[in-house]
Amino acid sequence: MVEENCTVVTEFILQGLSDIPELRVFLFLFFLLVYGITVVSNLGMIALIQVSSQLHTPMYFFLSHLSFVDFCYSTIIVPKTLANIINKDKAISFLECMVQLYLFCAYGLTEVNLLAVMAYDRFVAICSPLLYMVIMSQKLRVELISGCYLCGTVCSLMHLCLVLEIPSYRSNMINHYFCDLPPLLSLACSDVSMNELLLYIVATANEIIAIVVILTSYLLILITILRMRSAEGRRRAFSTCASHFTAIIVFHVTILFIYCRPSSGNILDTDKIAAVFYTAVIPMLNPLIYSLRNKDVKEAFRKVMGFNLLSK
Repeated sequence: MVEENCTVVTEFILQGLSDIPELRVFLFLFFLLVYGITVVSNLGMIALIQVSSQLHTPMYFFLSHLSFVDFCYSTIIVPKTLANIINKDKAISFLECMVQLYLFCAYGLTEVNLLAVMAYDRFVAICSPLLYMVIMSQKLRVELISGCYLCGTVCSLMHLCLVLEIPSYRSNMINHYFCDLPPLLSLACSDVSMNELLLYIVATANEIIAIVVILTSYLLILITILRMRSAEGRRRAFSTCASHFTAIIVFHVTILFIYCRPSSGNILDTDKIAAVFYTAVIPMLNPLIYSLRNKDVKEAFRKVMGFNLLSK
């Protein structure tokens, strides 16, 4: 690599999702709508869980944190994306890029582990209902949620420290719509094999552990459901678990597709589209999937809004 082509970067230029002018209005409206629903649904879910005593259970404790994480890492990405779509200047300062990179990695890894914890919570609730509140004690809940945040924070800090060691870049044009590790590393002039190895190891290790916990939990849940005598009970359990499992699968497939494969050196358009799912679409869908078909949530909402109707 020619040394004179390498420079110290003070700002990056985010190329965005598409350079086709006709798509700008569509992309802006799409992200604006998705982000609006994300903010209202996730913050609304957090507020509802806080004010409704009937939702003060382990399941909703974890769900409130999932809503918080979804809101945070969507907010880290989408507002800047909206600004870049309507502005000609798509620059992002080096410091802002590093902050976005760190927070996005931290909350993303937190969600990976949080979804596994929620799967374990459902396993305990369905397979050991009489001991549920004993097993999922407040102490255990705090330890599990703290572990999720700690893992995300530490792993993200390791990535950030290695990125800050990169002395120069051959270009400041990032072929993405936010500061993510793979496209950033592809611009580095120095050897980033250690960065790529760490990215692969951290992403793969977190994914393997989370997927094993999730699949094991849902397998045991399935076995328990099939043993239920009540057809209505089986139907409700299947319906709830299927929607939860679908949300988990979509999230993990996109993560595996982008981060748990050898680096190709280039960001493809398919990677950008996949990134849209876990930065914008999934944070919007999670509170809807986990709550709209939930009788307790709908009843709590009616009470908070002042309606005394019986839930159907």
